[in-house]
Amino acid sequence: MPKVLVLDERGGAPQLRDAPDEPLADGEVRVRVAYSGLNYKDALAVTGRGNIIRGDFPFVPGIDLAGDVAESASDAFAEGDRVIGTGWGLGEERPGGYAERQRVPASALVPLPTGMTLQQAMTAGTAGLTATLAAMALEAHDFYDDVSLAEAGEIVVTGASGAAGSFAVTLLAEAGAQVVASTGSADAHAYLRERGAARIIDRRELSDGPVRPMQSARWAGAVDAVGGDTLATLLSEMERHAAVASFGNAGGHELHATVFPFILRGVSLLGIDSNTCPGARRRAAWQRLARTLTDADYDALAGRVVPLDEVPAASEDVLAGRTRGRVVVKVGE
Repeated sequence: MPKVLVLDERGGAPQLRDAPDEPLADGEVRVRVAYSGLNYKDALAVTGRGNIIRGDFPFVPGIDLAGDVAESASDAFAEGDRVIGTGWGLGEERPGGYAERQRVPASALVPLPTGMTLQQAMTAGTAGLTATLAAMALEAHDFYDDVSLAEAGEIVVTGASGAAGSFAVTLLAEAGAQVVASTGSADAHAYLRERGAARIIDRRELSDGPVRPMQSARWAGAVDAVGGDTLATLLSEMERHAAVASFGNAGGHELHATVFPFILRGVSLLGIDSNTCPGARRRAAWQRLARTLTDADYDALAGRVVPLDEVPAASEDVLAGRTRGRVVVKVGE
């Protein structure tokens, strides 16, 4: 019988137990899960901190999964197909990836790209997908119609030593951009240079908020994983008609900014939501990851692999900042 890591109640201790397969509804796929990931959001859910889980208890966390199709009630996938699942409430509103077999709506799945392994897919996971969507949004912005990303000037990535930030640095550097990595971790400087950062700045240069509504223009683009006053500072320092791709709120969910960067410099703020990203764009992002990142890139971005029964302890490590790189969960065979 398949095993699952389940929470019986909010704040309760996670339990590893057997769980029978439930019948598939129309449009659902049963995935034989090989790997999942341990995101910060997953760690909060597993430890009962934060109001992450919005589904009914008992509940199986895990916002990412990768595996092969064991059974399908959808025309989109057939038995044996290798798939990736992220977003659309997985691990938050509906049971997630910490299960050896899981029912998933076909709409939440994409085919595993050629050349990518299931473990690499979960090394990327939601963090890699989000960073890729941010890079794609910047590249599609009309600021870069007349000048290439490589020639535009400096592109700053905030929260650069975090999971999504590290992927953003890697992807933008691979595209030829002059990447400036903003981080508060002195220990991460060598790592970020290996990922392709041309220059590194202390996050305090950006984190206090702007002194004036518009400051000297510094950046030809930005990927912001922090939010709050950091995002407000970025907006005030953008070049004319440049854009900020934003997906983070670790620095706060409120934005204390003015309209001046938008109406006097034509700055654009691009919101990135990987959770409900349309299918075609989601597939394109995964294909971009598969084309761009090498085995060496995945090795550099990876942290450690833990079995399902070690997820609770690993969650504490994630929340305490004791991990480096992506934590991948080995779920099944």
